[in-house]
Amino acid sequence: MDFKDILYQLSERINKQRDLIATEEATKNAFIMPMISALGYDVFNPLEVIPELDCDLVKKKGEKIDYAINRNGETIILIECKHCAQNLSLHDTQLKRYFVASKARFGVLTNGIEYRFYTDLESPNIMDEKPFLVVNMLDLSESDIEQLKKFHKSYYDLEKILSTAQELKYTTELRSIINAEFLTPSAEFVKYFAKQVYEGMVNQRILDLFTPLVKKAIVGIINDTISERLGLAMVDNDEKEESSKTPSAPSASALPEGVVFVDEEKGIVTTQEEIDSYNIVKAILCPVVDVARIFYRDAQRYFAILLDDNNRKPICRMHFNAKTVKYIGLFDETGKETRYVIQSLNDIFNFSEQLRATVQRYE
Repeated sequence: MDFKDILYQLSERINKQRDLIATEEATKNAFIMPMISALGYDVFNPLEVIPELDCDLVKKKGEKIDYAINRNGETIILIECKHCAQNLSLHDTQLKRYFVASKARFGVLTNGIEYRFYTDLESPNIMDEKPFLVVNMLDLSESDIEQLKKFHKSYYDLEKILSTAQELKYTTELRSIINAEFLTPSAEFVKYFAKQVYEGMVNQRILDLFTPLVKKAIVGIINDTISERLGLAMVDNDEKEESSKTPSAPSASALPEGVVFVDEEKGIVTTQEEIDSYNIVKAILCPVVDVARIFYRDAQRYFAILLDDNNRKPICRMHFNAKTVKYIGLFDETGKETRYVIQSLNDIFNFSEQLRATVQRYE
């Protein structure tokens, strides 16, 4: 089994067991030690994976990190663990203290579901305030897997990781800033562009005039980019299927194979597979509710199926965005979603009882 498959298998286990984990120690055993093992380190070798390593400071004794990973006799990674239901933002100062007392270049704060990776890019031996990498095991991307692979025992290269860390840290922060400006342009942002096209003084009246124009221009650029990518995808598909023919340029309304609708403004792509899952759910629920009351709403991260087109009445969600694993999300009495791996659309029928029970609760 390769590294990617191991991580997806662990992701599936976490999704199934997280509500059953009552303690921090259980979190370590069920989620965190398997992750350390997936990274190629021997959790049963106390010279390689050291539990409860002393990280004492001069004025504070008895400080111990949950795990320290050694490589060639040197500590390279510190791992501070919390219960899987804990909010990690409440505990980063603790890891920061341990980091100062160690020669490790990387610190990891985790609850077994989310992993936050820190280093000391800003000041030597002082842990940065923000992580350079955050990985959610319940929402793994191809990029996440590639970044985690760099910490694998077989691929570990300090200088390469530090180089990547710096790029990731600043890229993540820049993406956050740019995204915020795109959604709600600040006065400074609007003023910068207004000055490029307006010769007079940019006062509040001009800012009010240009703010929606700048936002509209941004949306237009994003739409054009999406359209271009969809066009390229269509051309690529034609080339694969008819390599002996010269593909014609796709029409503006052409969609890639398997795609039935695209909301360019919101960046939402609805696939035939999602529509098929919706029809399966309607078939399952037909005995207990009028299917005319069952609706769907597509979003960037999931495909929601609702009763009465009401967000407060979710029936289930389909998570089909990952390339190698698909989930159906079901809701309990409190509205909490639990995701289950499905191998094919036929597996949705295995959850017929739960889906019908969900609808009947709303009735």
